[in-house]
Amino acid sequence: MSTTYSTTWLERTSASKRYASSLIWRYWDAFQERRDRRKLRSALSDLSDRELMDIGTTRGEIDYVVSNRGIDPRNIQSGKIL
Repeated sequence: MSTTYSTTWLERTSASKRYASSLIWRYWDAFQERRDRRKLRSALSDLSDRELMDIGTTRGEIDYVVSNRGIDPRNIQSGKIL
């Protein structure tokens, strides 16, 4: 008589652990991103209007700049010679 064991339960367990771990990391990354945006918004809000003009933005554009940090509204790519 031979006994065969199935590994289906084990595979499901490891897959569900990976999914849970991935979910936790995505939430953590979203939390970190939100915290970074809040810090940037606070730092920009603390600047004077003159300082904001020096960096090429206005007080009304702070929310846009904070939520679109990867986009340069002037289409200037740093380090690239035109």
